[in-house]
Amino acid sequence: MTIENSKAIINLRIRLFAVTVIFIVYIILAYFVKVIKFPILGLTDTWFTIILTGLYLTYLLYPMFLSYQYIYYSDEGEKIIFRYFTAGFIGGKKNSIEIDKRLYAGFRYEKKLFGLIQNITLLQHVKGGIAEYPTVNIRPMKKEERNKILYSLNQYAPADLNK
Repeated sequence: MTIENSKAIINLRIRLFAVTVIFIVYIILAYFVKVIKFPILGLTDTWFTIILTGLYLTYLLYPMFLSYQYIYYSDEGEKIIFRYFTAGFIGGKKNSIEIDKRLYAGFRYEKKLFGLIQNITLLQHVKGGIAEYPTVNIRPMKKEERNKILYSLNQYAPADLNK
């Protein structure tokens, strides 16, 4: 089974780009061309711009704060593969986790911030114990995709972890 959330990440990037264009157009129309007449809603140009800038930055930084990630998951073949990178305004480095199914030791699933962040930490048998990989935030995926990944990971987990 292969799952990836590229469409959701592309939509996010398009929305971020559109909001940036709208914000720039507002600045040009309000301050350079002076087409927009103030006060608007009883606010001066300064206060209106401060509020819009705050909303813009909030929308821009929201995906970074929640660690939205592009995720590719595959359990086909002899390995479990997770590829991911942060997909906000400033993208992160590309990461890849590949675990041989015979060495797979299970996973840890945790929710934070009332379910806004949902992390998976993969575990692998190594000499001397069990190694943990960096967490992967699967929240940006659709609910059924998250459930499929969790089900798949659970199927390959050692029998003592499934109890």
